[in-house]
Amino acid sequence: MRFSTAIRQPVRRRIERMERADILVGIPCFNNDSTIAHVVEAVEEGLHARFGDRRGVVMVADGGSVDDSREEAENLEPRPWIERVVHIYRGVPGKGSAVRAIFEAADLLEAKACVLFDSDLRSITPDWVAHMAGGILDDGYDYIAPFYKRYKYDGTITNNIVYNLTRALYGYRVRQPIGGDFALSLPLVRKLLLQDVWESDIARFGIDIWLTSTAMVEQTAIAQANLGVKIHDVKDPAEALGPMFRQVVSTLFILMERHENVWMRVEGSSEVPVIGPPVEIEPVPFTINVEKLVGDFRTGYANYNEVWKKIIAAEDFAVITALTQEPVEAFLFPVESWCRILYDLSVAYHTWEGNRELLVSLMTPLYFARIASFVNRTREMSNDEAEEVVEEQARVFEEMKAYLLERWLDASGRDDERS
Repeated sequence: MRFSTAIRQPVRRRIERMERADILVGIPCFNNDSTIAHVVEAVEEGLHARFGDRRGVVMVADGGSVDDSREEAENLEPRPWIERVVHIYRGVPGKGSAVRAIFEAADLLEAKACVLFDSDLRSITPDWVAHMAGGILDDGYDYIAPFYKRYKYDGTITNNIVYNLTRALYGYRVRQPIGGDFALSLPLVRKLLLQDVWESDIARFGIDIWLTSTAMVEQTAIAQANLGVKIHDVKDPAEALGPMFRQVVSTLFILMERHENVWMRVEGSSEVPVIGPPVEIEPVPFTINVEKLVGDFRTGYANYNEVWKKIIAAEDFAVITALTQEPVEAFLFPVESWCRILYDLSVAYHTWEGNRELLVSLMTPLYFARIASFVNRTREMSNDEAEEVVEEQARVFEEMKAYLLERWLDASGRDDERS
């Protein structure tokens, strides 16, 4: 079944009666009754304190929560001049359909700024609204990504995959491309609404990386907003992030196919402005089960090494074969090999004629190996020192982009088309 809209008719009629708004803040939600009230309260306080002279609308786009999320959001004390809409969106399950509903509401209201905040945030403050919406309304940017201060082991997919790839591919140094909290101008919202992604796998589980990648591809005016520490429901990658790896990496590779005419011509990268004052609060540390990560990698090698051998360059396959014999405390996965493996995987995904989701799933243990190596290398480092390691590996991905181009063109049977 195809959905022409993500907003149900009674909600659409209510929005149409509002006529216009200056700022729409959307909060995608699913089973977040322990945090949603805090997020809504912080958002409405931020709108009242910083944008009291402008009309604000807060929309909670819910995916059919079976807990009390909607009731928690609806029962909060209302604020004057701020409308609050809590509804269940229509469409395929996933954050993408919630974002579609929020964008449609922003379009109907002609909201000059549309801001997105995740519903599991524990550290959001009213200042977040000021920094994100202000970047659109006052500074004239089209897209604002978050700039967090995170613990060195938080955001392992971003640190080891997404930041590296988006920077090397599209040339923008956006540190948190899948942070979940974004702000957009009305022209960009309207451009995104016209894209044919809203009933695809991107809408199900890849909407964050699609938003950021599209902003880069469209060469919009992009900035990052200082938001300080992000505290949310942290997951140990040894326990919970395998599915997220599969979802994010698959979306990244789909976007590489869609935008190859763009990224193949990009060389190097540029700094992206960071707006707002820095917030000097240290994130709370947590532990990662390195022994389990290494164990899962070894199990993966035992089960999938024949598939890996067909995808990975011989020198890098030799590296991961040797890693299976390394003790946990000495486990180090060279970033150059990791970079080539991700590039090889993207090429294999591009040309694979079988089940591409299964292909990415079979490579997940290599991601666990890379996390284990990162933890071992940075164990005695401060957060700032670990951040230098992340920047160092991002530079490696840029420097080795020629390898990706050569492999991609060779697999496609084409010559270099950049000239």
